[in-house]
Amino acid sequence: MTAEPVNSDSDKRHLRVAVVGGGITGLSAMHTLTRAVTRGGCPVEVTLFEASRRLGGIIRTEEADGFLMELGPDSFITNKPGGVRLCEELGYAQQLIPTDSRFRRSLVLSRGRPQPVPDGFMLMVPEKPWSLVASPVLSVAGRLRLLGEYFLPGRAPAGDESLASFVRRRFGREALDRLVQPLVGGIYTSDPEKLSLQATLPRFPEMEARSGSVIRDALRQKKRAGSADPQRSGSGARYGLFAAPRRGLGDLVATLEQRLRATSGVRFQMGSAIQSISSQPSQQGRTEWCVQTGDKKQVFDAVVLTLPTWLAAQVLQGPQFNDLRQHLRAIEYASSAIVVSGHQLSDFRDRMEAFGLVVPACERRQILAVSFSSRKFEGRAPAGQIVLRTFLGGAMQPELMERSDEELLAIVNTELQQIFGMSQEPIFAEVMRYDRAMPQYHVGHLDRVAAIERGLAQHAGLQLAGSGYRGVGIPDSIDSGREAAERILALR
Repeated sequence: MTAEPVNSDSDKRHLRVAVVGGGITGLSAMHTLTRAVTRGGCPVEVTLFEASRRLGGIIRTEEADGFLMELGPDSFITNKPGGVRLCEELGYAQQLIPTDSRFRRSLVLSRGRPQPVPDGFMLMVPEKPWSLVASPVLSVAGRLRLLGEYFLPGRAPAGDESLASFVRRRFGREALDRLVQPLVGGIYTSDPEKLSLQATLPRFPEMEARSGSVIRDALRQKKRAGSADPQRSGSGARYGLFAAPRRGLGDLVATLEQRLRATSGVRFQMGSAIQSISSQPSQQGRTEWCVQTGDKKQVFDAVVLTLPTWLAAQVLQGPQFNDLRQHLRAIEYASSAIVVSGHQLSDFRDRMEAFGLVVPACERRQILAVSFSSRKFEGRAPAGQIVLRTFLGGAMQPELMERSDEELLAIVNTELQQIFGMSQEPIFAEVMRYDRAMPQYHVGHLDRVAAIERGLAQHAGLQLAGSGYRGVGIPDSIDSGREAAERILALR
């Protein structure tokens, strides 16, 4: 078997790049590479390898009977540039819509009942401390302990710290168990005892270091920004910063795919699972990269590998990657499931006037959170109906992923009945499983990533990108793909 070169043009050498993985990271890398060509840069030939028959990875949007259903993520944050910048480059920015300001708040399950997250409570900071006074989520002692953070001196330990350690130290155990763990867990599906603060929420230790107190620092920032700042409205997260395409994230992927398919020098190899990636010296003394799929081997000048770190470790072949594989395997992943369901609003006792509900682990329920998708964004459900996205599993309840789809649906229906008073079966319900899809940024994660980056520097032409490294959100993944492509182009 001989290696097949992707480019046979002997008159002018093109930069031949393989992009492995057709999620948003890989598509962003392709977009960056092809834009370099259209702006008069070096000739580039890009081949995408995707194991499935569809693009977008965990992004998937379906429409039926007036419902628009997000089966993966449903939005992205706009204070990170990746998502908005990509939309602007595609001429797609006008398709973005903000969250619905009428329902811009979160609920938290408290002793079996949905309660509003205190107004202005952003992940762990009470930007409106007085809103805690009347909140039933924390006991009187819990509220006093949380607010007492204002008077505590800054005594951060050296090095990285877990989320749980930081919150107990600054705000107390009850704030961790009843508010912070469910709010942050809804983002990272992680165990707060293991979650790295520096890798996930570095602004909070920075606030402690800057002002000695997180609350003092937040109040100073708020005063400088002005009380009319619309981005600070709501509770739970800064929902004013989130946006979504009018027709769902799948429409953004389709627009990007259409643009790429119309670009010369771009090839899509769908249904092509990668067996191995190896390197070899070329006749010109450069490093060539061999991508093996089935009985076919193709040769490239560079590879952008956007697979989960554990899968990237599997496909990198050869003793020269031993150390790199070890660091890649050290990053753990969690599995989760989403049940997307449609309902009549009248079937619920609760009015569902929020963006969703988070569930503390101490409540001992079998769900992590419920997102009220059609409350967050308009146009997701017909009048009088609602779309819910219920999350299960994650690092805190991995045993649930062993249940069948039918069992997961039964669990969700029972929880919705007990928590929200659901009186009728859903109009529809669909289970989506994401096995080993969520990277766990455990304490020391940034050190592991730094070791990966040092190892990667020894392999010219190989780039790693995706959510396993420096951010799990859509903008992070887009920027990761973009930056990997830019480093490839810099090789020329």
